[in-house]
Amino acid sequence: MLLLVVGRSCQDPTRKEGPGVQDTVAREEATPEGMVRIPPGRFLMGGKSLQAQEDELPRRPVSVSAFYMDRTEVTNQQFAAFADQTGYITTAERPVDWELLKSQLPPGTPKPPDSLLEAGSLVFTPTDRPVDLRDLSQWWTWTLGADWRHPEGPGSTLQGRMDHPVVHISLEDARAYAAWAGKRLPTEAEWEWAAMGGLEDPIYPWGNEPAQAAASMANFWQGIFPFRNDTLDGYYGTAPVRSFPPNGYGLYDMAGNVWEWCQDRYRADTYRLEQDPASLSNPKGPQTSFDPVEPQAEKFVIRGGSFLCSESYCTGYRVSRRMRSTPDSGFGHTGFRCVMDIPGAAQ
Repeated sequence: MLLLVVGRSCQDPTRKEGPGVQDTVAREEATPEGMVRIPPGRFLMGGKSLQAQEDELPRRPVSVSAFYMDRTEVTNQQFAAFADQTGYITTAERPVDWELLKSQLPPGTPKPPDSLLEAGSLVFTPTDRPVDLRDLSQWWTWTLGADWRHPEGPGSTLQGRMDHPVVHISLEDARAYAAWAGKRLPTEAEWEWAAMGGLEDPIYPWGNEPAQAAASMANFWQGIFPFRNDTLDGYYGTAPVRSFPPNGYGLYDMAGNVWEWCQDRYRADTYRLEQDPASLSNPKGPQTSFDPVEPQAEKFVIRGGSFLCSESYCTGYRVSRRMRSTPDSGFGHTGFRCVMDIPGAAQ
């Protein structure tokens, strides 16, 4: 289980596609409960501010078909219904598979003590002073017994948090829930298009108002990460879903609260490699993964930021911000939401 690590504008203007005949029919169908219909469109995908990272560039025009998306992140109550009905055991509730973990690490990495390979997950631990933000081990603690039912480890519970997003969820866990619910995970392009909420090329799901003035818009870190959280948004950790205003499509927490899994593999150079117009219609990501920071590890994209994101660290609440994690990793700030296809939907 690994720690999360952290061309310019196209000439085509951002534009939205009008609905076609087939899409108009789909619009008239009943939207599944708890979901919203995201219209089709064409947009410039990628970094759009001075904070843009290299893996968000170059921007390129992408089109997506209409689809349904969960209005909120999957909650503890929803995940509990799945686990109770199926008996599903999450990755964090199982002992660590050393053979699998070893394949993601540099050759020759020694096996840790068996006691550290027992079931557990990574829990955020604030520091008592400013630290080097390149060293994630300063604030992530491997905690035996931490899982979605015990977010901070043994002794913690979900009491009073059933309407919070479920956390300590691996990609495998998210996929299992989605299959049970008759849904799937969003593509990276679908996620970014939905996060924009119908606005014209916004930096954030709420628009372009600077994050320093947007504590009422999303759950993220205000203060000095990772030791002083001023909680101007009212929450130190996760917040109940729907605690902040939805974006223009009626989606909650597309910025902050918890990171959300996408179905795409992560490559730092995806946007440079995928330039063929044919590949930019409903793109599903690269066939192989590559993170130059951890080249042995296969990684997948996560989007949206979390309650730990700040202006000084990660800015994950930007609509274009890409982050990545190994599919067997669960963290105290990682969850998901699902989407559904609309048969016959137009682009």
